[in-house]
Amino acid sequence: MTTETDIPTRTPEQLEALAVQAGRELEDASAQEVMRWAAETFGRRFAVTSSMEDAVVAHLASTALPGVDVIFLDTGYHFPETIGTRDAVAEVYPVNVITLTPRQTVAEQDAEYGPRLHDRDSDLCCALRKVEPLNRGLAGYDAWATGLRRDESPTRANTPVVSYDPKRQKVKIAPIARWTQADVDAYVAEHGILLNLLLSDGYPSIGCAPESCTRRVLEGGDARSGRWADAGKTECGIHL
Repeated sequence: MTTETDIPTRTPEQLEALAVQAGRELEDASAQEVMRWAAETFGRRFAVTSSMEDAVVAHLASTALPGVDVIFLDTGYHFPETIGTRDAVAEVYPVNVITLTPRQTVAEQDAEYGPRLHDRDSDLCCALRKVEPLNRGLAGYDAWATGLRRDESPTRANTPVVSYDPKRQKVKIAPIARWTQADVDAYVAEHGILLNLLLSDGYPSIGCAPESCTRRVLEGGDARSGRWADAGKTECGIHL
């Protein structure tokens, strides 16, 4: 394993060039190979983000970089099952779970913008409670990993395995981008991966608890169709 002192400080331009090269070379690599590359290349300047739907990516990262930082966004609106999954992941796996919170509590946001902003302006609510905290929380890293998969929805069909995130000037890694749901299920079964209980209750994609944000998916709908179902959007803004 490369030691921390062996990892160079890289400029945004160097990170972009590295991402472009790795995007070509790792397109057909296994998720485990991608994670090993990330651990060797970035060391502790690499973090994993998790919505706590499951612990697949956190587990993958921990096998390559024990003690890896796993970032969770606590929006103040989560299902109890999601908070429970976060706590279980922190207890069970050799990872360092870091919980990020928005600058305002829900009550403070309600006082400034009015109650139930998520029903009236979901884009603003997501920007305040998800995008801004993540941008702030990723400041000390050169690369971050996400659990995006191409089969989740049409908007994610072209997700690269490795790319450059120009908004944050970091390398963005989607180690399971090419996986299908069957691949996820097989990995979960093989390794006994922790799952959010809501996955077995009709919620294949789990966000905030208000119904305007997350609802059960109708039969035949893609995994993301229960997210902001009446708002005409499928992404919170983190991946746009």
